[in-house]
Formats: sequence, structure tokens, C-alpha cells
Amino acid sequence: MTRIFRNPGPIHFTGVIKTNKENSSTWIDFPYDLKETYGIGNLVPFIATFDGHVTYRGSLAKMGGDCAMVLLRKDVFAEIGKKAGEEVAIQIVLDDKPRELTIANDLRKVLEEGNVWEVFSSLSFTHRKECIEWIESAKKAETRQNRLGKIVGMIKNEKKTPY
Repeated sequence: MTRIFRNPGPIHFTGVIKTNKENSSTWIDFPYDLKETYGIGNLVPFIATFDGHVTYRGSLAKMGGDCAMVLLRKDVFAEIGKKAGEEVAIQIVLDDKPRELTIANDLRKVLEEGNVWEVFSSLSFTHRKECIEWIESAKKAETRQNRLGKIVGMIKNEKKTPY
């Protein structure tokens, strides 16, 4: 099913970094209504630029609160270089480019042999990307092999991301 978004152009705002101390999740509230702004009420793909220099590709997500959130992965939060409670300048642009991933042959083989290829393929773009990045970021061949050995179990146990 293809979703059709309204593109309002770049949106600029200043947000406060928030953190949930119980689970260490970090986010910035998006101050606009998704339905009014994009014509879709949840999971709007975007490219964000923080303080003019840190770029991140994600989705605006409604998580049960009053507004959508710009969820921050730990690596993005660290790169921004600010703490919870601090303000950050944000530019949000609708990401209307296809989201495609390159999956290495060894990863695909492990997922297929572990009978989790279909489950992996059904994960969101972001979860698949994070799994691939986790495998690809291994600096040593031994680390890569260890991660390849763990990925099937993680997916079978419904752990969507390795981070």
C-alpha cells in the first residue's frame, strides 16, 4: 500500500531533548499535528538536521502522547552533543525517497538458514537498517561472525534492534 503525503517543505523549530530515565529512550516532541501537516497521522518519514550539522533519517511517530516524536537513537543523541533538557534547532524535511537497503550475502544466508528471513523482511526500515549497521560496523572478522551468530536468535526472540 502506497501512502501519499502532503509535503509542506522544510519545517524549522527549536525543541527540548527529553529522556525517559526508566528505559533511556530519548526524543524531541514534534510541535505540529501530523495529519494537518502531512496528511498522514503517524509514521511520517523524514530527514532531520540538528543544529545545522547532524543529519538523521527516521520517522515521526505517535507513541501514545499528545504529539509525535522525533526519536533519537543513542548514536545520534551522542553526535548532537547535548544533554536532556537542552534545546536543539531542528529542520525536518519529508523523506520521499525510496528506502532501500543493501543486505550482504552472508547476512542474507544466515537469516534464510535460520528461517527468519520473512520476519526480518517484515521489520520496519529502521529496524532492518539498525541490524544491518550492527553487522557491518564490526571492525574484526571475528566480531562480524559473532554478530551473525547472534542475529537469528535476536529476531526469533523479537528483539528488533541490536542496540
